[in-house]
Amino acid sequence: MEKKSVLKVQDLSVSFRSERGSQYAVEHVSFELCEGKTLAVVGESGSGKSVSSLSIMQLLQKEKAVFESGKLIFDADFFEIKTSEAPRILTPNDKLISTLRGKVIAMIFQEPMTALNPVITCGEQVSEMLRRHKKMNRTQAKKRVIELFSEVQLPRPEAMFDQYPHQLSGGQRQRVMIAMAVSCEPKVLIADEPTTALDVTVQKSILALLKNLQIKYKMAMLFITHDLGVVAEIADDIVVMRAGKIVEKGSASDILNNPKEPYTKGLLSCKPVLGQKVDRLKTVADFVSNTPAQTVTLDQSSKRIVSGELLLDVRNAFKTYIPHRGLFKKAGLPVKAVDDVSFHINTGETLGLVGESGCGKTTLSRMLLGLIPTTTGEIRFHLNGRQINVTNASSNELRTLRKDIQIIFQDPYSSLNPKQTIGSAITEPMEVFSLGGNKKGRINKAVELLEQVGLKAEHLARYPHEFSGGQRQRIVIARALAVEPKFIICDESVSALDVSVQAQVLNLLNDLKRMYGLTYLFISHDLGVVYHMSDRIMVMSKGSIAELGSAEDVFYRPQSDYTRRLIASIPGSEK
Repeated sequence: MEKKSVLKVQDLSVSFRSERGSQYAVEHVSFELCEGKTLAVVGESGSGKSVSSLSIMQLLQKEKAVFESGKLIFDADFFEIKTSEAPRILTPNDKLISTLRGKVIAMIFQEPMTALNPVITCGEQVSEMLRRHKKMNRTQAKKRVIELFSEVQLPRPEAMFDQYPHQLSGGQRQRVMIAMAVSCEPKVLIADEPTTALDVTVQKSILALLKNLQIKYKMAMLFITHDLGVVAEIADDIVVMRAGKIVEKGSASDILNNPKEPYTKGLLSCKPVLGQKVDRLKTVADFVSNTPAQTVTLDQSSKRIVSGELLLDVRNAFKTYIPHRGLFKKAGLPVKAVDDVSFHINTGETLGLVGESGCGKTTLSRMLLGLIPTTTGEIRFHLNGRQINVTNASSNELRTLRKDIQIIFQDPYSSLNPKQTIGSAITEPMEVFSLGGNKKGRINKAVELLEQVGLKAEHLARYPHEFSGGQRQRIVIARALAVEPKFIICDESVSALDVSVQAQVLNLLNDLKRMYGLTYLFISHDLGVVYHMSDRIMVMSKGSIAELGSAEDVFYRPQSDYTRRLIASIPGSEK
């Protein structure tokens, strides 16, 4: 039986005004959403996926966004819109859309830290939605919020109600956003990279939750993602976008199994294959002839020898938090974020670190850098012929350590200064550590780094808000490489990247590792990527090490039930 159309987007064209003139972000895009069906939109970062969804929600900056053409056609009966028109045709600036947001059309945003209010508790933010649209009182709303937090598998739902966004991990914040979006049982759900920050087990449960809600409420879903494994799990139909235009669309089975366009074939070939290691991953440039391939130019004269000597030694590290409950409430019970962790990393090695959201991965990485103090234990770096004990190092020693040890943060937007140009963000650390010679040399180095991560010299003068989420992540990676570090902590460093750019960046990281003897702690929830990148893999669960061994042993011969469950949860692993 043919499904009923809920929303049609017809001939949508959007351009943005800037000092450099007007530029199209979306051109003549048309698609249809049907009740109970999922339409997945895939494409590289900057292809217009998010702009299309934000146009529907009317969340683009009115000062800069120009709607050149387009209509949004809603089914009036389905939405219970009191109007003589059926269907209801809206232009993109129609004020009626504001009455539909949240209650009828909801959206899960890509970056939860910027979408959530930092000064209001997570529970209160979701409760506000229920009180406004469902007319619940505070007691009823709180009870429902706790139920929603449990549905999206947040740990300790009652305690999470009183937590602020900064007190949660990236994956936990994303789950709060999902709970907020589904709280009013919308008829249309726009999901913009909803599982980007989630580990595979929670990702699987969230996808199942969204699917169940869709069936229950006959909800139409527009699902934006770069993870083609997820697309295979959830999509009925697929739209492939490139440079603001639709290049191919059809049923999920047709697109995934028999793509027609070279661009689509490239996207499907970029992702690391589960359990297989190759020297270099393919990119879209390998399939689309008019796309210049991203190459890495390395100075052979500066080649460093991979010694295999001990670089990092962690012994019995603990980090204990005492949750703060507010001014007039008693402090909570101590929580062991990192519980008796011991491991080592050798020079030139990549140690993969995986585990569910909230297991302690990011806390451990901050401890290694001295950004948060260790409760007990020792963290020693062996650099330049001397040992530095991070647990009792002075501020000057930690400052010196910053050049040799860098981190690529999980949330690119919050780790970039919104008032600082990209060129300044990349050249500033070089200036601090007296690298690059002079200002011109530093700018030339910044251009080289941007090109290596798939951006252009013209991007130097732009600000973070002018880039997509994936582009911002590439900028953060370029900044980390600017000071020529020896050890880089990659904290979900490719989670926000589309598969083609992800392949470029992973190739780049491996090239730099081989050429300069770099050492990585590679943190990710994508086990396929971790397997591709890592020499050894460490699995964390509830603050402790559940398993540690070679990549092959952990992936093919897991010793713990927890690791087996992680591997079984990988999208597409059962197919």
